[in-house]
Amino acid sequence: MLCESENLDDYLVSDPVVDWKTPVVQQAAFHLTRSLSDDVEKARCLYEWVRDTIPHSNDAGIDLVTCTASEVLQHATGICFAKSHLLAALLRAVNIPAGFCYQVLRLDPPVNNQLVLHGFNGIHLPSLGRWIRIDPRGNTGGIDAQFSLEAEQLAFSMDPAAGEFIYDTIFAAPAPSVVDRLRKYNSRTALWRDLPGPF
Repeated sequence: MLCESENLDDYLVSDPVVDWKTPVVQQAAFHLTRSLSDDVEKARCLYEWVRDTIPHSNDAGIDLVTCTASEVLQHATGICFAKSHLLAALLRAVNIPAGFCYQVLRLDPPVNNQLVLHGFNGIHLPSLGRWIRIDPRGNTGGIDAQFSLEAEQLAFSMDPAAGEFIYDTIFAAPAPSVVDRLRKYNSRTALWRDLPGPF
């Protein structure tokens, strides 16, 4: 894993997408972690809450597109990118640096082998002094992503021979192409016909 920035403060920024300084995001982060003092347990708690409590819009059949962390909380749904925006915001609200990771996958093999992006998170655990990658997409249909300090367990395996891979970089802000698409469409059905691809 490579960090886009060596300055951890860049992974704590509140911006228009990762809007953790909005009251709704701050309140959620503090409410969920109020009884926890350890950064690892706070990160695990917030990860599992986003993974399990906020349904992936496609899994839930919700024809809505959310983008910002506060929108995902308000509507209680989002696709992988939006869920990663929320998780990063919640983590940053409790002073845990969080960034963005991207994987290139086939959309629906073998029926549709179009290469599209999948988004998840890289987080820095201050007490351990290291980064891990976690995927809050949601465990449905045989997916079993977990918070692990030992063996990384993301949502999707890859077939490098089919052009699938993970970008090594942990980005400090969401990819512009991702944000553009999420803001362009109100309908998830329409977005699904124009998902962001490799950059």
